[in-house]
Amino acid sequence: MLSHGFKSSKQDFTFGPWKVMAEKTHIMKSKDIERLADEMHMPSLPEMLFGDNVLQLQHSDGFGIKFNAIDALKRVNNMQDSVKVACAQEWQESRADSEHSKEIVKRYDWTYTTDYKGTLLGDERKLRVVPTTDRIDMEKLKAREQIMFFEEVLLFEDELHDHGVSMISVKIRVMPSSFFVLLRFFLRVDGVLIRMNDTRLYHEADKNYMLREFSTRESKISDLQHVPPAFYTDPNEISQYLPLKLLECEKLAFPETGPQAESPDKLTETEPERT
Repeated sequence: MLSHGFKSSKQDFTFGPWKVMAEKTHIMKSKDIERLADEMHMPSLPEMLFGDNVLQLQHSDGFGIKFNAIDALKRVNNMQDSVKVACAQEWQESRADSEHSKEIVKRYDWTYTTDYKGTLLGDERKLRVVPTTDRIDMEKLKAREQIMFFEEVLLFEDELHDHGVSMISVKIRVMPSSFFVLLRFFLRVDGVLIRMNDTRLYHEADKNYMLREFSTRESKISDLQHVPPAFYTDPNEISQYLPLKLLECEKLAFPETGPQAESPDKLTETEPERT
Protein backbone atom coordinates (compact mmCIF):
# COMPACT_ATOMS: atom_id res chain seq x y z
CA MET A 1 0.00 0.00 0.00
CA LEU A 2 0.96 3.62 -0.25
CA SER A 3 3.10 5.25 2.39
CA HIS A 4 1.28 8.05 4.17
CA GLY A 5 3.67 10.95 4.30
CA PHE A 6 1.77 14.12 5.15
CA LYS A 7 4.05 16.62 3.47
CA SER A 8 1.91 18.90 1.34
CA SER A 9 2.85 19.36 -2.29
CA LYS A 10 1.42 20.88 -5.44
CA GLN A 11 2.85 20.17 -8.86
CA ASP A 12 1.92 21.64 -12.23
CA PHE A 13 2.94 20.39 -15.63
CA THR A 14 2.07 21.67 -19.09
CA PHE A 15 1.45 19.26 -21.95
CA GLY A 16 0.56 21.19 -25.10
CA PRO A 17 -2.79 22.89 -24.39
CA TRP A 18 -3.21 20.83 -21.21
CA LYS A 19 -2.34 21.87 -17.68
CA VAL A 20 -1.87 18.97 -15.28
CA MET A 21 -2.17 19.75 -11.59
CA ALA A 22 -1.55 17.29 -8.76
CA GLU A 23 -2.16 18.46 -5.20
CA LYS A 24 -1.49 16.40 -2.09
CA THR A 25 -2.08 17.66 1.42
CA HIS A 26 -3.00 16.57 4.94
CA ILE A 27 -5.68 14.11 5.94
CA MET A 28 -9.04 15.73 6.74
CA LYS A 29 -9.66 16.66 10.37
CA SER A 30 -12.15 14.51 12.26
CA LYS A 31 -14.64 17.37 12.73
CA ASP A 32 -14.65 18.03 8.97
CA ILE A 33 -15.12 14.33 8.26
CA GLU A 34 -18.07 14.18 10.67
CA ARG A 35 -19.68 17.21 9.02
CA LEU A 36 -19.18 15.72 5.58
CA ALA A 37 -20.65 12.38 6.69
CA ASP A 38 -23.78 14.19 7.86
CA GLU A 39 -24.08 16.02 4.54
CA MET A 40 -23.70 12.75 2.63
CA HIS A 41 -26.12 10.88 4.95
CA MET A 42 -23.52 8.20 5.70
CA PRO A 43 -22.87 6.78 9.19
CA SER A 44 -19.13 7.11 8.68
CA LEU A 45 -16.48 7.90 6.11
CA PRO A 46 -13.04 6.34 5.45
CA GLU A 47 -10.52 6.61 8.27
CA MET A 48 -7.99 8.33 6.05
CA LEU A 49 -9.81 10.83 3.86
CA PHE A 50 -7.77 13.27 1.79
CA GLY A 51 -10.55 15.65 0.88
CA ASP A 52 -8.27 18.30 -0.63
CA ASN A 53 -6.15 15.93 -2.71
CA VAL A 54 -6.82 16.26 -6.42
CA LEU A 55 -5.48 15.35 -9.83
CA GLN A 56 -6.77 17.71 -12.52
CA LEU A 57 -6.29 17.91 -16.28
CA GLN A 58 -7.59 21.12 -17.82
CA HIS A 59 -7.46 22.17 -21.46
CA SER A 60 -6.72 25.79 -22.34
CA ASP A 61 -10.28 26.01 -23.72
CA GLY A 62 -11.70 25.33 -20.25
CA PHE A 63 -12.88 21.73 -20.44
CA GLY A 64 -11.18 18.85 -18.68
CA ILE A 65 -11.48 16.22 -15.97
CA LYS A 66 -10.46 15.95 -12.33
CA PHE A 67 -10.31 13.24 -9.69
CA ASN A 68 -11.05 13.85 -6.00
CA ALA A 69 -12.22 11.93 -2.93
CA ILE A 70 -15.50 13.74 -2.26
CA ASP A 71 -16.92 13.04 -5.72
CA ALA A 72 -15.72 9.44 -5.46
CA LEU A 73 -17.63 9.02 -2.18
CA LYS A 74 -20.77 10.47 -3.76
CA ARG A 75 -20.83 7.37 -5.95
CA VAL A 76 -20.97 5.05 -2.90
CA ASN A 77 -24.35 3.42 -2.33
CA ASN A 78 -25.58 4.67 1.05
CA MET A 79 -28.52 2.26 1.09
CA GLN A 80 -28.34 -1.48 1.69
CA ASP A 81 -27.80 -3.69 -1.32
CA SER A 82 -28.51 -7.42 -1.32
CA VAL A 83 -25.07 -8.34 -2.65
CA LYS A 84 -23.30 -6.06 -0.23
CA VAL A 85 -25.42 -7.22 2.71
CA ALA A 86 -24.74 -10.85 1.89
CA CYS A 87 -21.06 -10.03 1.77
CA ALA A 88 -21.27 -8.17 5.07
CA GLN A 89 -23.08 -11.08 6.72
CA GLU A 90 -20.49 -13.52 5.45
CA TRP A 91 -17.76 -11.21 6.72
CA GLN A 92 -19.48 -10.92 10.10
CA GLU A 93 -19.81 -14.67 10.46
CA SER A 94 -16.15 -15.17 9.56
CA ARG A 95 -15.20 -12.60 12.20
CA ALA A 96 -17.74 -13.45 14.89
CA ASP A 97 -15.04 -13.10 17.55
CA SER A 98 -14.37 -9.50 16.59
CA GLU A 99 -15.75 -6.82 18.89
CA HIS A 100 -16.12 -4.56 15.86
CA SER A 101 -17.90 -6.98 13.54
CA LYS A 102 -21.41 -5.84 14.42
CA GLU A 103 -20.46 -2.22 13.92
CA ILE A 104 -19.69 -2.86 10.26
CA VAL A 105 -23.15 -3.98 9.12
CA LYS A 106 -24.98 -0.66 8.76
CA ARG A 107 -27.39 0.90 6.29
CA TYR A 108 -24.71 1.88 3.82
CA ASP A 109 -21.95 0.27 1.80
CA TRP A 110 -19.32 -0.13 4.49
CA THR A 111 -16.77 -1.15 1.83
CA TYR A 112 -16.97 2.32 0.20
CA THR A 113 -17.15 0.67 -3.23
CA THR A 114 -17.35 3.40 -5.87
CA ASP A 115 -17.74 3.35 -9.65
CA TYR A 116 -16.35 6.88 -9.89
CA LYS A 117 -14.70 7.64 -13.24
CA GLY A 118 -13.76 11.29 -12.75
CA THR A 119 -15.54 14.64 -12.69
CA LEU A 120 -15.92 16.55 -15.95
CA LEU A 121 -14.86 20.21 -15.87
CA GLY A 122 -16.35 23.17 -17.72
CA ASP A 123 -19.65 25.01 -17.88
CA GLU A 124 -21.13 24.91 -21.36
CA ARG A 125 -17.99 23.45 -22.90
CA LYS A 126 -17.47 19.96 -21.54
CA LEU A 127 -16.05 16.73 -22.83
CA ARG A 128 -18.80 14.69 -24.49
CA VAL A 129 -19.10 11.12 -23.23
CA VAL A 130 -19.91 8.70 -26.06
CA PRO A 131 -19.76 4.90 -26.22
CA THR A 132 -17.07 3.44 -28.45
CA THR A 133 -15.60 0.14 -29.55
CA ASP A 134 -12.11 1.66 -29.62
CA ARG A 135 -9.72 0.35 -27.00
CA ILE A 136 -6.62 1.79 -25.36
CA ASP A 137 -3.54 0.36 -27.03
CA MET A 138 -1.81 -1.11 -23.97
CA GLU A 139 1.08 -2.41 -26.10
CA LYS A 140 1.83 1.15 -27.19
CA LEU A 141 1.91 2.15 -23.52
CA LYS A 142 4.50 -0.56 -22.85
CA ALA A 143 6.88 0.97 -25.40
CA ARG A 144 9.93 2.69 -23.98
CA GLU A 145 9.22 6.41 -23.97
CA GLN A 146 10.51 9.19 -21.78
CA ILE A 147 8.27 9.90 -18.78
CA MET A 148 8.23 13.68 -18.47
CA PHE A 149 5.88 13.82 -15.50
CA PHE A 150 4.58 11.26 -12.99
CA GLU A 151 2.49 11.60 -9.85
CA GLU A 152 0.30 9.40 -7.65
CA VAL A 153 -2.42 10.86 -5.44
CA LEU A 154 -4.20 8.94 -2.67
CA LEU A 155 -7.84 9.95 -2.24
CA PHE A 156 -8.97 7.75 0.66
CA GLU A 157 -8.17 4.55 2.52
CA ASP A 158 -9.89 2.55 5.24
CA GLU A 159 -8.61 -0.63 6.91
CA LEU A 160 -12.13 -1.99 7.64
CA HIS A 161 -11.41 -2.46 11.34
CA ASP A 162 -8.14 -4.28 10.56
CA HIS A 163 -9.91 -6.90 8.43
CA GLY A 164 -8.99 -5.69 4.98
CA VAL A 165 -8.61 -2.49 3.03
CA SER A 166 -10.68 -0.14 0.89
CA MET A 167 -8.77 2.50 -0.98
CA ILE A 168 -8.79 4.65 -4.10
CA SER A 169 -5.86 6.43 -5.70
CA VAL A 170 -5.07 8.00 -9.05
CA LYS A 171 -1.80 8.24 -10.89
CA ILE A 172 -0.71 9.90 -14.12
CA ARG A 173 2.25 9.65 -16.41
CA VAL A 174 2.93 12.08 -19.24
CA MET A 175 5.07 11.10 -22.22
CA PRO A 176 6.12 13.26 -25.20
CA SER A 177 3.26 11.89 -27.33
CA SER A 178 0.50 11.15 -24.80
CA PHE A 179 -0.68 10.95 -21.22
CA PHE A 180 -2.16 8.02 -19.30
CA VAL A 181 -4.21 8.08 -16.10
CA LEU A 182 -5.14 5.13 -13.87
CA LEU A 183 -7.79 5.62 -11.17
CA ARG A 184 -7.99 2.46 -9.06
CA PHE A 185 -10.44 1.47 -6.35
CA PHE A 186 -9.15 -1.61 -4.51
CA LEU A 187 -11.12 -3.60 -1.93
CA ARG A 188 -10.00 -6.61 0.08
CA VAL A 189 -12.27 -8.06 2.75
CA ASP A 190 -10.17 -10.73 4.47
CA GLY A 191 -11.61 -14.19 4.01
CA VAL A 192 -14.41 -12.94 1.79
CA LEU A 193 -13.54 -11.15 -1.47
CA ILE A 194 -11.26 -8.93 -3.52
CA ARG A 195 -12.73 -6.29 -5.84
CA MET A 196 -11.04 -3.82 -8.17
CA ASN A 197 -12.61 -0.96 -10.15
CA ASP A 198 -10.16 0.57 -12.63
CA THR A 199 -10.61 3.65 -14.79
CA ARG A 200 -8.01 4.12 -17.49
CA LEU A 201 -7.78 7.38 -19.42
CA TYR A 202 -5.54 7.79 -22.45
CA HIS A 203 -4.94 10.75 -24.75
CA GLU A 204 -2.62 11.09 -27.73
CA ALA A 205 -1.47 14.62 -28.52
CA ASP A 206 -2.80 14.63 -32.09
CA LYS A 207 -6.30 13.40 -31.20
CA ASN A 208 -9.42 15.46 -30.40
CA TYR A 209 -10.65 12.96 -27.82
CA MET A 210 -9.56 10.78 -24.91
CA LEU A 211 -10.33 7.09 -24.49
CA ARG A 212 -11.72 5.98 -21.14
CA GLU A 213 -12.11 2.39 -20.02
CA PHE A 214 -13.87 1.38 -16.81
CA SER A 215 -13.54 -2.21 -15.60
CA THR A 216 -14.72 -4.18 -12.58
CA ARG A 217 -12.90 -7.31 -11.47
CA GLU A 218 -13.95 -9.38 -8.48
CA SER A 219 -13.47 -12.78 -6.89
CA LYS A 220 -14.32 -14.55 -3.67
CA ILE A 221 -11.27 -15.46 -1.63
CA SER A 222 -12.46 -19.08 -1.71
CA ASP A 223 -11.92 -19.06 -5.49
CA LEU A 224 -8.34 -17.82 -5.15
CA GLN A 225 -6.88 -20.79 -3.32
CA HIS A 226 -4.41 -21.34 -6.20
CA VAL A 227 -3.02 -17.81 -5.80
CA PRO A 228 -0.18 -17.05 -3.35
CA PRO A 229 -1.74 -15.19 -0.38
CA ALA A 230 1.03 -12.59 -0.63
CA PHE A 231 -0.62 -11.42 -3.87
CA TYR A 232 -3.86 -10.58 -2.03
CA THR A 233 -2.36 -7.32 -0.78
CA ASP A 234 -0.82 -6.30 -4.12
CA PRO A 235 -3.37 -4.92 -6.63
CA ASN A 236 -0.89 -5.21 -9.51
CA GLU A 237 -0.26 -8.89 -8.82
CA ILE A 238 -3.80 -10.01 -7.94
CA SER A 239 -5.55 -8.24 -10.83
CA GLN A 240 -4.61 -10.94 -13.35
CA TYR A 241 -6.43 -13.54 -11.22
CA LEU A 242 -9.68 -11.58 -10.81
CA PRO A 243 -12.42 -12.38 -13.36
CA LEU A 244 -13.66 -9.43 -15.41
CA LYS A 245 -17.25 -8.59 -14.42
CA LEU A 246 -17.78 -5.36 -16.37
CA LEU A 247 -16.07 -3.35 -19.10
CA GLU A 248 -17.26 0.03 -20.40
CA CYS A 249 -15.39 1.82 -23.19
CA GLU A 250 -16.04 5.48 -23.85
CA LYS A 251 -14.68 8.31 -25.94
CA LEU A 252 -14.42 11.71 -24.25
CA ALA A 253 -14.80 13.98 -27.28
CA PHE A 254 -13.53 17.55 -27.19
CA PRO A 255 -16.22 20.25 -27.59
CA GLU A 256 -16.29 22.39 -30.74
CA THR A 257 -13.53 20.50 -32.44
CA GLY A 258 -12.03 21.64 -35.72
CA PRO A 259 -12.37 20.36 -39.29
CA GLN A 260 -10.25 17.29 -38.52
CA ALA A 261 -12.84 16.21 -35.94
CA GLU A 262 -15.07 13.22 -36.24
CA SER A 263 -18.39 14.12 -37.82
CA PRO A 264 -20.95 15.06 -35.14
CA ASP A 265 -23.47 12.60 -36.57
CA LYS A 266 -21.11 9.80 -35.61
CA LEU A 267 -21.18 10.84 -31.99
CA THR A 268 -24.21 10.10 -29.84
CA GLU A 269 -24.51 11.96 -26.56
CA THR A 270 -24.92 9.79 -23.48
CA GLU A 271 -26.41 10.82 -20.16
CA PRO A 272 -24.54 13.63 -18.41
CA GLU A 273 -21.58 12.47 -16.35
CA ARG A 274 -22.77 11.45 -12.91
CA THR A 275 -20.86 12.89 -10.00
